[in-house]
Amino acid sequence: MSEAYSRDLERWIPRLIAVWRQARRKGDGPETRLTPQEVKEVGAGVKQLSLGLTRERQLAGAKYMDDPRLLGAYLLFYWPVSYAQARQALGELPNRPRQVLDLGSGPGPLAFAALDAGAKEVTAADRSKPALALARSLATEAGEALATREWDPTRKAPLPEGAYDLITMGHVLNELYGTGDGAIAPRAALLEQVLAQVKKGGSLLVLEPALRETSRALLKVRDVLVGKGYAVRAPCLFRGNCPALVKESDWCHAERPWPMPRVVEELARAAGLHKESLKMSYLMLAPAGEAWPEPPPGRLFRIVSESLEGKGRQRYIGCGPEGRLGLALQEKHRTEKNERFFKLQRGDVLSVTETEPKGDGLALDDRTEVRVVAPAGRGVPPPPSPSKESP
Repeated sequence: MSEAYSRDLERWIPRLIAVWRQARRKGDGPETRLTPQEVKEVGAGVKQLSLGLTRERQLAGAKYMDDPRLLGAYLLFYWPVSYAQARQALGELPNRPRQVLDLGSGPGPLAFAALDAGAKEVTAADRSKPALALARSLATEAGEALATREWDPTRKAPLPEGAYDLITMGHVLNELYGTGDGAIAPRAALLEQVLAQVKKGGSLLVLEPALRETSRALLKVRDVLVGKGYAVRAPCLFRGNCPALVKESDWCHAERPWPMPRVVEELARAAGLHKESLKMSYLMLAPAGEAWPEPPPGRLFRIVSESLEGKGRQRYIGCGPEGRLGLALQEKHRTEKNERFFKLQRGDVLSVTETEPKGDGLALDDRTEVRVVAPAGRGVPPPPSPSKESP
């Protein structure tokens, strides 16, 4: 996570704490910290949310944000996490959005991330009145202009009217239409409906948890939409059905290092959670009729695994226009031209030359040149424009 994103998030922490205390109408404490008793109370709520949303899943789709205790736990723990995830994903947008709609906004982490990323008009839409009230309080606290609308997808409510440069859905889709493969078609249909309100050149950003179940479900929705002709702006370079779905044991998610705010660290410890890095699954879609973005020249791969370092070699899983392949380079073949391969992060997009098929992937050697064309969290640059000949 860049220093600019981190500074922006740190400015939100005292606002989150102030709005939480105002909503409780009790308790005083340091502006930028929770008291030990507050950490204990909120940590219990964070633990309940974690169990209900990521393990047992009984809270998925429930109106947990109407519970003041759980809403407060979300505000102080999951809000900063979702904001940081959104800022990472928004870094891959091809254009800065002006008009943004945040669907299933809760108290607005993605809405405020969009404002901090340069958006001018943002609407937060959710079915929870208490969550929208907190979003309005945060906007007042920060001096931001934020519109709010009620929207309940479980009742097939119409979307807020208008056309938008960007529509965001943060950790919403996985909670709709139940579980299993029966949920894929209605989720894809909802995204089609949403995409109809995205302006030409705009994007729909869907963020989901990095769990195996929710990540694979998002990839299945992706395949339905790709099959109907929709283009993926990020993170996919492969234009067919997702190769991560071939094996049941595989899934695809993003992971970024981030300087965890103190309040998140304290609450994670109190809830018995581990949050050393920022993990998410995401999909950025173009509206109907737009083509896939053309990548720059070269043999490209996005790193979609952690480092798989072995004895005397470095290895990753890469996914590019030709599919999902293992990429390996032995230490004895390290040169100045391929040195960068030993320091890659999940999400980096690189170009490689001079490879040999080996096993389930490609072997790189001392002839190989490795170049990072887009670090994680940055958009892949378009190919250079053809030079015009002088008259």
